[in-house]
Amino acid sequence: MSGASDDGWPVELDGVTESVVTTKGPNGLWNLAALGIHVPDDRALATATTWGRTRTWRNFRERGSGYVQFTRDPVDFAEAALSIREHEEPVIDSADAWVQVTVEQQDEGTNGGTQWVEWELTPVESAVWRRVVPTTNRGHAAVVEATVAASRLGVDAYDRETLLDRLAYFESVVETAGGERERAAFERVRDLVDAEW
Repeated sequence: MSGASDDGWPVELDGVTESVVTTKGPNGLWNLAALGIHVPDDRALATATTWGRTRTWRNFRERGSGYVQFTRDPVDFAEAALSIREHEEPVIDSADAWVQVTVEQQDEGTNGGTQWVEWELTPVESAVWRRVVPTTNRGHAAVVEATVAASRLGVDAYDRETLLDRLAYFESVVETAGGERERAAFERVRDLVDAEW
């Protein structure tokens, strides 16, 4: 997929693009969560998968929409992935771009005892707030990977010791290759995860 002029997305989607999503809950607040977006080879539209009976799953099911956001802030990403964070507005301050989407369930099942649901995402409206020159920061990538490992700690299908070893490795990458925000993000990961490594 290419940019917004072709498909409604404000960024190019390739592989699994990590984002944060806000979905409106029954309390009228916007819940922030991490969401990986993928464009399967056999589909025209992007998809995302929710794992478990999360707030995002519930809000997608009940409201059928949300705001996908692209942020470079590792603290916002870590909090979206591992905590319950709610806002009065749908778009967070650190978003460089966002897209409002409608969602439609395409498939569902279980994996390792955890329910999953695949959603098809259709762009409705989008905006780009900041255009940036891309850089590669290993510390930022390590924070993203750490949130994935941390989110699997309570899932029976994954070996806990292997995940803790990964978290220790990602922390060492952040310490040597990350900047101030990446180190702050990893501190949030530590604060939000009930485990020692």
